[in-house]
Amino acid sequence: MKEKERLEKIKWNGLNHRVKVKKRGLSILWRIIFGRTMITIVLILAQIFLLFWVFARMGAYSKVGLAILQVFSVFTIIYILNSKENPAFKLAWIIPLCAVPVLGTLLFLFVQANPGSFRLKHKLKRRIDETEPYTHTQEPIRQAVKADEGDIDEICHYIEHFNHLPAYGNTKVTYFEVGEEKFKDLMVELEKAEHFIFLEYFIIAKGYMWEHVLDLLKRKAEEGVEVRVMYDGTCTLVNLPYDYAGKLAKYGIKAKAFSPIKPLLSTHQNNRDHRKIFVIDGKVAYTGGINLADEYINEIELHGHWKDAAVKLTGDAVRSFTLMFLQMWNISERGEETYACYLPELPEQEPEKELGFVIPYNDGPTNMEDVAERVYLDILNQAKEYVHIMTPYLIPDNEMVVALCFAAQRGIDVKLMLPHIPDKRLIFYIARTYYIQLMQAGVKIYEYTPGFVHSKVFVSDNRKAVVGSINLDFRSLYEHFECAAYIYKNPVIYAIEKDYQRTLSKCQRITPESYKKISLITRGLGHIFRVFGPLV
Repeated sequence: MKEKERLEKIKWNGLNHRVKVKKRGLSILWRIIFGRTMITIVLILAQIFLLFWVFARMGAYSKVGLAILQVFSVFTIIYILNSKENPAFKLAWIIPLCAVPVLGTLLFLFVQANPGSFRLKHKLKRRIDETEPYTHTQEPIRQAVKADEGDIDEICHYIEHFNHLPAYGNTKVTYFEVGEEKFKDLMVELEKAEHFIFLEYFIIAKGYMWEHVLDLLKRKAEEGVEVRVMYDGTCTLVNLPYDYAGKLAKYGIKAKAFSPIKPLLSTHQNNRDHRKIFVIDGKVAYTGGINLADEYINEIELHGHWKDAAVKLTGDAVRSFTLMFLQMWNISERGEETYACYLPELPEQEPEKELGFVIPYNDGPTNMEDVAERVYLDILNQAKEYVHIMTPYLIPDNEMVVALCFAAQRGIDVKLMLPHIPDKRLIFYIARTYYIQLMQAGVKIYEYTPGFVHSKVFVSDNRKAVVGSINLDFRSLYEHFECAAYIYKNPVIYAIEKDYQRTLSKCQRITPESYKKISLITRGLGHIFRVFGPLV
C-alpha cells in the first residue's frame, strides 16, 4: 500500500510540475504577444520595411543614383576583399552584394557605420586602461611559467599582452559535471559572503533556481554585503520585466541590464554579454556554461537532459574574474571605480607546484584580437595525444576546421561532442554539414543521445583544459563578450577528462553511414544556410 501511495505521489508531483511548466510557457507567450517584446519586434520590422521601400523608390526614380550605387558596390567588394575580416565574413557579404548590388551595398554601409560599437569600444578601453596595474603576472609566477617544460609560457605571454590578464598559481579548481552540482555548491558559498557578491550572466530567468539565489542575495544585502547583478539585455524580451533592475534596487541590490534591447535597427544590438561570472568576496569565482535558469539544472526539461559544465576557482585567479566584472559593469558608469577595495594587492609567493597554473581570459567584439579562437587553436596545434571537445554549436571558420582536421591527421585523438536534441534546429543543421569533412580527416564526432550538450569544454593531454562560455561558432568567437578559465597541470583536469569519458558512454557516434540516414531536406537546408553561418 505504501509503495502504491509513493508511486501515486510521484505521478502527481510529475503532473503538477508539467502543469507549472506549461503555465510558465503560456505566460511567456502572452508576454511576447502583448508585451514590450512584440512592440520592439514590430518597430524593428517596420524600420526594415522602410529601408527596403526607400531602396525600391531609389531604383524606380533615380537611374543615375542607381548606377552610382552599382559602381560603388564594386568598390565595396574590393574593399571587403582587402579588409582584415575573416574570409567567411567576406563570403557572407559578397554573395548579397553580387545578387542585389544596391541593397547589399547600402546594408553593408549601414552595418559598418555603427556608432554604438565605436562608443562601446571606447568605453571599455577606458576601463581596461584604468585597471592596467592589476593586469601583470607576478614575477614568481612568471619565472615558474618559464621554468615549466611544457608550452605554457607562450600562451601566458599572449593572454597577458593582448588580453591584458595575468597568469596565476595557487588556485584550487573544482569541476561541476552538471548544473545541479554547481547550484548546490553555489548556495553554500553564498551563505559565507561577507563583503561583496558580483554576478554577470547572459540569462537570468524567474524560476526555482533564480528565486533561491535571489532570496539569499536579498538576505545578504540586508546584512550589509554589497550585491551587484548584471544580466544581458535580451533577458528583458522574455525572461525579466524591463524595469527589473529597479525592482532589485528596492532590496538593496545594484542591478543593470547590459545593452538593453531597444526598438532601433542597429547591428550594435548583436553584441551580447554571453559571459557567466559569479564572484564572492574575491575569494571564490564560478564560470562555465550554466546560466541562472531552471533548464540549466534540469528543473524543467526543454531539450531532453541538459548537460552542462562549470568550474569554481578558489585562490589567486579569482582576482581576474573580479576585474572582468568591474570592467564590464563600469562601461555604463560615470566617474572612477574604487578598484583597490575589491582587488587588494596579492602577496608575491612561489606557486604550489601541484596546483599548476590558471589563466582567466575574456574576449569580445571590441577586441581586435580573436583571443577565444586563438586559445582553442593553440590547444589543437600543441596537442600530443588527444583533444576532447564539448560544444553545443559548431559553425567554425576555415582556420578552426583546418586545425581540427590537421590535429586528427597528425594522429591526435580529436573528439567532438555535440547535442542530439538541438535547441535551434537551423543552427544544428548547419553544424552537421561539417561532419563529413571532419570525419574524413579522422575527427570522431558524437551526439549526446539523452538531450542537449551546453558545456563549452576543451581538454587535452591530461595537461590542459578550458572551461567557460565560449562555443565553437561565429557568434561566440567574434560577436559576443565571452570568458573562460585556461587550466594547466591542475588536478581538476583528470576530473574533466573523466566526465568526458563517462558522457561518451551516453552518446552515439556519427559515422559516414549514419550521416547518410539524415534526411536530404535537413542536409540541404544546412548547406544552403551554411553560407550565412557567420551572420546567424
